[in-house]
Amino acid sequence: QVTLVESGGGSVQAGGSLRLSCAVSGKPYSSYCMGWVRQAPGKEREGVAVVDRRDSTSYADSVKGRFTISKDNAANTMYLQMNSLKPEDTAMYYCVASLCAFSYKPRPTMVQWEYWGQGTQVTVSS
Repeated sequence: QVTLVESGGGSVQAGGSLRLSCAVSGKPYSSYCMGWVRQAPGKEREGVAVVDRRDSTSYADSVKGRFTISKDNAANTMYLQMNSLKPEDTAMYYCVASLCAFSYKPRPTMVQWEYWGQGTQVTVSS
């Protein structure tokens, strides 16, 4: 069992930045592929960024060049640095994780994950 707890959401004006954090507890942190999925009101879930067990990262086209996913393995924490935020980035952001093979490279847009956090709200005003 893995527990994911997000923090760092909030309200910001367009062009601003936020950093989301995801604290991971439970089974060995290094055994999981991880990512961030968001969902805006009335819209489907959208995968935005992933990091595999080799710490390789991948991004959805909608956030590429603006968002950066990273991990602090010593602290069992994952981050999403969001820069140049746009109103269309407004959504509930979820930290997600799944057990995966060392060689597996998850797609950044995938939304089928084994474990989910409770979510943190990001609101970007124009």
